[in-house]
Amino acid sequence: MDKKPLCGIIPPLVTPLKDNETLDVESLENLIEHLIAGGVHGLFILGTTGEEQSLSYGVRKQMIEESARINNGRLPLLVCITDTSIVESIRLARVAADCGADGVVSAPPYYFATGQPELAQFYEELVPQLPLPVFLYNMPSHVKVSFAPDTVARIAKNPQVVGFKDSSANAVYFQSVMYKMQHRPDFAMLVGPEEITGECVLLGGHGGINGGANMFPELYVGMYDAAKACDLPRVRQLQQLIMQISTTIYTVGKHGSSYLKGLKCALSLLGVIKDDFVASPFYKFDAPEREKIRQALAALPVKDGKLMI
Repeated sequence: MDKKPLCGIIPPLVTPLKDNETLDVESLENLIEHLIAGGVHGLFILGTTGEEQSLSYGVRKQMIEESARINNGRLPLLVCITDTSIVESIRLARVAADCGADGVVSAPPYYFATGQPELAQFYEELVPQLPLPVFLYNMPSHVKVSFAPDTVARIAKNPQVVGFKDSSANAVYFQSVMYKMQHRPDFAMLVGPEEITGECVLLGGHGGINGGANMFPELYVGMYDAAKACDLPRVRQLQQLIMQISTTIYTVGKHGSSYLKGLKCALSLLGVIKDDFVASPFYKFDAPEREKIRQALAALPVKDGKLMI
């Protein structure tokens, strides 16, 4: 990867599955071609949206291999290597490097919550053993710890650490990290929640790792382009569609898994993937919820599977 920060919309791909141990390679190929045709700027696999922690190491390895094969170097490919074991993180990173991936993404180890000094020490041990550039991944709702801005700066003294993905949904925190890292013009600042991607890019962020781009890549690429150009009327227009998706497709159901179930269900209804199988311990929507997702999609200005923006 070059010395410029990675910019744009880098979707966190869902992992199309036939069952808990079988990757749906045909659907994965269709998804990647759909995203590339939609103008995205990179691909991110095995993140939260990709259900990494629910997948066997065998499926994770296959997901890396097949994604790299299908992408064939057309876009930067990032691979999440988050694990409770440093050894498994390194092993997965080596698979990614062997397959030609461009970078790895790492959230803090979960289960035992680390203090900030421990977190910094962990990455000072991990990063030098990784064969690729590293993006830090802030996901406090799932791993119980957030990178303090000072901790990010400490870890990023190693130039191999080239970016930061923040899924805290805290725009003040995102700005605090970006302010702390302003001495590194090569350091990518990427935001997870699509609902605040426009404003983060307007204020200097480099792009979004937005789950909704699995469905409608053109919408999120359009938002990035509008924010980058400071086209505020266009940003406001596209934000309405982004919020419509967020408040309908992601809110069917009563549990924290609703986002993932809704996204996969919508992708199956749109014909992007065959089945909306969700890895255990979660399960795909039943018929009543699926009908609600169908109605939510029908309320969007969609034609031939594309959002009319």
